[in-house]
Amino acid sequence: MLRRLVPVLLTAVMVALGIAALVVRPAPKGPEQTADYVLVAGVPGLRWDDVDPANTPTLWRMAEQGAIGSLAVRSARQPTCPVDGWQTLGAGNFAAWDETVVGQTCPDPDITVERPDGISANLPDQRATVTYNQERLRWGTMPGALAESVRCTVAVGPGAAVAAARPFGRVDRYAAELPPDPSALLGSCVLGIIDLGTVSGDDPARRADAARRADEALARVLAARPERSLVMVAGVADTDRTSRLHVVVADGPGWGRGWLTSPSTGRDGYLQLVDLAPTALAALGRPAPERLFIGQPAAVVGDRPADLPTAIAAPADADREAGAQQRVAGWFFLLLAGLQCLLAVAVLPLLRRARRDAGRSGPAPVPRRVVGTVEVLLIAAALAIPAALVADIFPWWRGEHAGFYYGLVTAVVLALATAGVRLAPAYQRTLWPLAGVAGLAAVVVGADVVTGARLQLNGVTGYSALEGGRYAGLGAVGLGVFIAAILLSAGWLAQQVRRSWRPAVVVLVGVLGVIVVGSPYLGADAVGAVALTAGVSIAAVISTGGWLTLGRLAWASIAGLAVTVGFAILDLRQPLAQQGSLGRFLTAVGDGTSGLTVHRSGAANLSALAGSPLTVLALVGAVLVWFALLRPWGGLKRLFGIYPAIRAGMAGIVVAALIAGLLGGTALNVAGAAAALTVPMAALAALRVLDHATDRTIPAASSPDEPSAPPGAPDRSAGAVTVAPSGPRVEQSRRAAEEAGTAAQTGPAQPSAGVSAG
Repeated sequence: MLRRLVPVLLTAVMVALGIAALVVRPAPKGPEQTADYVLVAGVPGLRWDDVDPANTPTLWRMAEQGAIGSLAVRSARQPTCPVDGWQTLGAGNFAAWDETVVGQTCPDPDITVERPDGISANLPDQRATVTYNQERLRWGTMPGALAESVRCTVAVGPGAAVAAARPFGRVDRYAAELPPDPSALLGSCVLGIIDLGTVSGDDPARRADAARRADEALARVLAARPERSLVMVAGVADTDRTSRLHVVVADGPGWGRGWLTSPSTGRDGYLQLVDLAPTALAALGRPAPERLFIGQPAAVVGDRPADLPTAIAAPADADREAGAQQRVAGWFFLLLAGLQCLLAVAVLPLLRRARRDAGRSGPAPVPRRVVGTVEVLLIAAALAIPAALVADIFPWWRGEHAGFYYGLVTAVVLALATAGVRLAPAYQRTLWPLAGVAGLAAVVVGADVVTGARLQLNGVTGYSALEGGRYAGLGAVGLGVFIAAILLSAGWLAQQVRRSWRPAVVVLVGVLGVIVVGSPYLGADAVGAVALTAGVSIAAVISTGGWLTLGRLAWASIAGLAVTVGFAILDLRQPLAQQGSLGRFLTAVGDGTSGLTVHRSGAANLSALAGSPLTVLALVGAVLVWFALLRPWGGLKRLFGIYPAIRAGMAGIVVAALIAGLLGGTALNVAGAAAALTVPMAALAALRVLDHATDRTIPAASSPDEPSAPPGAPDRSAGAVTVAPSGPRVEQSRRAAEEAGTAAQTGPAQPSAGVSAG
């Protein structure tokens, strides 16, 4: 009866703890006090490096008394040129002006503004850009949604006219440039958008001059601002193909000194361009148009340094790191994929010759030094991504040769980590390298997530704030490594205990991983948590050995589906603006707009599949496993037979990585990151199992569940206690093998099965 209740109890534990980990984090509250007017002043290209008390005194004073942050200007086109930035501001969603291909620098905006009278204006190209965004792009964007949400808008400058125009092209109040006294103009409508000019180029003198002129215009705006008004200054776009983080400052009632943030980023000090439109409406106390805005209203959080130069240094440094990350990440993953492919080719002949012949004849074994060198290389390959994550602790991006410094730091960290695994006293145990690498990777990724995921943001193996996909929690690469590390660690730990306790060990370790991944206070990845739950469920039910029977599959499916349904119910109970990806998808299914969500997910998967080196890692790992490691001479089947908990962990990795990539819109990126750790360790463990395949064994005298067996012994269902993998006992087993080969000519051969203790 107890054995029958174990699956039920494990399922209940997995469901309860999984749902507890996935409770939606409450969004930060915006200022309670609303404004009577909102003014948005845009300066395409403005960065925090351009702000100083001497050249931009107005903006400096505004930043000192208001809330500041870094603005990611993602739009529907890369790069976000000024006209695309203005269009995205007015749409509250990712938008693009047209399909013109952008060269190295953004072209001057070609905006036609008609003046039918002396008050309003009309954009004749607005209808065409609405059609383009609605029919050709995948975001369901409606240009002019912000203007349609208020009774009256005023625009100053052609860029501002794009943001303030309604879907049919009308701008309610318009001025080509800021008048000498703009008080009457800015007070004529509750929403005003002002184009303060563009800061572009790499010439410091030219940038300083453009920033100074924008600051002078801002001073006139602040002098003429209506009472109880919120003023936001934002660098709404890039000016060339080099994406950067830009300035955003908010000053008004309830927007005191602090960091700007929003639920769309979940990171203090970061806003998206699409957050400005819902922020303006929220400040005016007006509802946002349903399902048109993809951004969220901004809020102010504390903990900003009192000294403004110190506070500004943080977003300026983040901008430099994000720029360097984009340059370095590409070649890092290309180099990693290439080296792992070469290592996969090099390990094939070793697998062929790893199993020693039991008699006196046969091919000469591979020299021990060669095998030892390949083992060290396999360990280094598996630890490459965790070492690269740790390298982001050091400010390598501040140097002139950022890529060289990053490579040097990563190499040093990788060498230390590899040496730690190699020089451990238990290294000669068959499964120790696998356990050491998995444990180290789990600690590195888990510690980063628990301490705020600071190494993930703008990290080479993390995610970039410039891409706009994620700003907090666990990224796709970190998720893949963490899934592999948690399930391999769970499999190794389960292998050390009684067979009946193995599912409990796998569930215990797996639930800790689900909490780290799915908690909104930690990894904040609901899809990843659901995927890891599925992997843990599969691993738990087959950790004792045997096949994945229909009953086992049923229990695993119940646990995974229960966690998913539980989170979906909790997510759907939240307001629409605070729902997660699963809740928004189910809401879209309910109102019949799920086709757009599926289209976005499919397009994201296709883009990730075709453009990521991690796809190569996933495919090469699958080929090596299927056509080599799972062959009769590959050793992996033997490893799985002797260590069923390791087989369970690897099966769970495949399930979790594929689900996370498919549902998360990252295709094989999660699987590629998981393969970068799992496949080298599987190859190393297979080499060791084959190397000891002919070791003589001593028949076990105790029952399979005898608790007094030696620590670390393999699965006792094999009915044998194995010989240690090195030292005099190996020589004894070799001599025994030779004697057995000689005796085979005159009598029955002794059975041989067993490997060194895990």
